[in-house]
Amino acid sequence: MNRIETLHSNVFSQKNVELFEKNIMFLAVSGFIVHLLLIFFENYYGIDIFSSKTNLSSNPISALYTPFTFILVYEAFLLIHYLPRSFTTSVAKEYEIISLVLIRKIFKDIPEISLDSSNILNANNLQLLYDLLAVIVIFYLIYLFKKTWVNTPKRKTNKNLNKFISYKKLMSILLVPTLLVLCFVNFYEWVIQVFISESYTENLNGVFFIDFFTILILVDVFILLISFQYTERYSQLIRNTGFIISTILLRLSFSAEGLYSILLLILGVVFGLIILRIYKLAEENY
Repeated sequence: MNRIETLHSNVFSQKNVELFEKNIMFLAVSGFIVHLLLIFFENYYGIDIFSSKTNLSSNPISALYTPFTFILVYEAFLLIHYLPRSFTTSVAKEYEIISLVLIRKIFKDIPEISLDSSNILNANNLQLLYDLLAVIVIFYLIYLFKKTWVNTPKRKTNKNLNKFISYKKLMSILLVPTLLVLCFVNFYEWVIQVFISESYTENLNGVFFIDFFTILILVDVFILLISFQYTERYSQLIRNTGFIISTILLRLSFSAEGLYSILLLILGVVFGLIILRIYKLAEENY
């Protein structure tokens, strides 16, 4: 336990966290500038860079997609950083990541808006409307989730709980290189599909996050199994299991399309919120 504590303190030291943040911000700004340059060369010199396979070069607004991608990587790192704190804290961070993924998607879809009055309710316009409404709904649900968590009675830590937290810190340490590998592998595969391969399946929201949320589900299940050694409280076990189901619903949304994807996202957050509210009632009457 002492070795895990020391290693965790070194990996997630304030210096390392700030260094990671600075590097991400540098990459975000650099990526934004590079993306703008690519759009400029395509629009003014007719150079087909990746417009034939994706709409990321159709409008300068699309360039916002790139810095948001790096911000999402940073949010994923924070999720790993917060993992040892509590199950609820990490789930709240998952919901925040989902809302940012939706906002990033909006920046990609805005250039496809049709302002033709005779075709105002086309598929692209409706999808953008669904996404905008989903961001508002999920933002409000996250607010309710955090408010419920703040008002939930907290248990005092004990020796067994400290040992459980050490296991979660070990998982957090192992997830850092996993995050970096996922970033490089998914970026490499995307580059191959866009610039080299003749076929391209456009599911930009699923790039990186399908694999990342799959790993989160496995980690959550592992933590749940370990928690059986340290608690016999039914309400806590149901809460943790409910959060895993919520994460699975979020993961499934990346494989779905259109309105179905939005409904899965909202259902996942609503399910987690209901589970937490019932848990709060149980703890108040314990």
